[in-house]
Amino acid sequence: MGTPDFAVPALKALVEAGHDVAAAVTQPDRPKGRGRKETPPPVKLAAKAFGIPVFQPAKIKDPDFIEILRGLSPEVIVVVAFGRILPPDVLRLPALGCINVHASLLPKYRGAAPIHWAVMNGEEETGITIMYMDEGLDTGDIILQQAMPIGKDENAGSVHDRLAVSGARLLLEALELIEKGRAPRIPQSGNATYAPVLKSEDELIRWDRPAISIYNQIRGMNPWPGAHTLFGGKTLKIWDSALAGEAEAEFIPGLVVGGSGDGIVVATGSGLLKITELQLQGAKRLKAADFLRGTEVPHGTVLGH
Repeated sequence: MGTPDFAVPALKALVEAGHDVAAAVTQPDRPKGRGRKETPPPVKLAAKAFGIPVFQPAKIKDPDFIEILRGLSPEVIVVVAFGRILPPDVLRLPALGCINVHASLLPKYRGAAPIHWAVMNGEEETGITIMYMDEGLDTGDIILQQAMPIGKDENAGSVHDRLAVSGARLLLEALELIEKGRAPRIPQSGNATYAPVLKSEDELIRWDRPAISIYNQIRGMNPWPGAHTLFGGKTLKIWDSALAGEAEAEFIPGLVVGGSGDGIVVATGSGLLKITELQLQGAKRLKAADFLRGTEVPHGTVLGH
């Protein structure tokens, strides 16, 4: 059971390791892009390429769908970024349990967006947890964990890609332990933190915050959904930035205090931030140098207004 790109390496790993994948369950096709064309989830495309039957229930609690699952007689249900909470009837169905691949070191960052929040909060480390699922939100017993450093300049996209590969590898190790009857059940311990679904307000840059916080927000929102501000009444997405030291004077947060070939320097609540890649509403994503060649940023401009 999985939906986005993050789940695809796990599905491929299962197939290539010789596991009998009876079916793939994913979310329904959704409208996407400017044309709002119905688009299948990445897991559906991957499963079809392997010749695996695909089910896309509108509701996971649908009795007819649960009967289909029961008919498959799964030994294990593997869940990777499925995006739905499994009801007790499904959790109890497989003989050896439901196993989840989660992109954090639980109990830190339980919830839907662990990668984004870890990067946005400036964490230096994250990882993968393979756990037995229960009725709570990412509260089940741990089978295996593997830590992974987060580079200071990494964005959510690069962390996502490395964790997806690491998660697939660790999943196979966990299944081997389960098959041999040697999988541990380690209760989660320590303070739990949460990584809720991203909201539109999480994307908005508040220039009165410290430069380091905004820097982390920008890389945590790259490549999706993008941190943004306002420029000339239009939405301006900021895709990449760099810390630019301390201000020599006190400036209004959001004030553009300099612009050169490699970036636009903006005052924040504490320190300066250099914007190095950006995208104006209705235009292409550009390096700052290319943006400045085609768009004037007048002296005294305050972003966010």
